[in-house]
Amino acid sequence: MINGKKVLAITLARGGSKRIPKKNIADINGKPLIQYTFDEVKKSKYIDGYVVSTDDLDIMGTCIRNEVQSIIRPKDLAKDTTTSADALIHCVEKQEKYDYVVEIMCTNPLKVVEDID
Repeated sequence: MINGKKVLAITLARGGSKRIPKKNIADINGKPLIQYTFDEVKKSKYIDGYVVSTDDLDIMGTCIRNEVQSIIRPKDLAKDTTTSADALIHCVEKQEKYDYVVEIMCTNPLKVVEDID
């Protein structure tokens, strides 16, 4: 929470990358890329809820193994032409009410909790 306000963090993790298929779960030094984000989000002192929006069952499986909530995003919101805003709105509409929403991208494995907070 921040000043009594609830914070929802969302990671958009599409399975259909053009250049690197399933890049979000590609092995980076022994861990799926997205797991670096999971590990740091879990340490945050401000995030009250965290969810991954994905169209991919393998990414969803990685979420389950890491005890991270995930929702399936419809295929029409998982195209390379889909805006992040549209995917975020879909995800927010599926959650309980939060005061703040933060997108945390998973393609930077070097971020640490201090960057998130």
